[in-house]
Amino acid sequence: MKSSALVFSCVVLVASSLTAMASERPDHFKGKESKTLAEAVANFKEANQRFAQLQSAQLTPEAMAEIHQLTYSMEVALEKIHQETAQLKVVLEEVHLASEKMDTNTVQQQGALYLKNATTLIK
Repeated sequence: MKSSALVFSCVVLVASSLTAMASERPDHFKGKESKTLAEAVANFKEANQRFAQLQSAQLTPEAMAEIHQLTYSMEVALEKIHQETAQLKVVLEEVHLASEKMDTNTVQQQGALYLKNATTLIK
């Protein structure tokens, strides 16, 4: 009984220590800033192209360090893309509903906004 309690206490202590270490881990790199959808798509494309080059060659410590740094920019870009596409979905729904009601004004206005951002994604 005592040994079970001791093992449990050790597991809890180790888990707590690991959690504390993980939460205290500083971010080493900020990643390339993505202020707009177009910037995010460009940064994502550029970082993925470089990642593909690095990943297809020998994964040296230097390559791994560069990949690690690239992931920050890719994460920042993906977050911006996610935010923008969530908004794009809302705008598309407005176009959808307006088209059902034959609301040409909304379709023209929101449709233009939708196409501007959607085109950025498919360039």
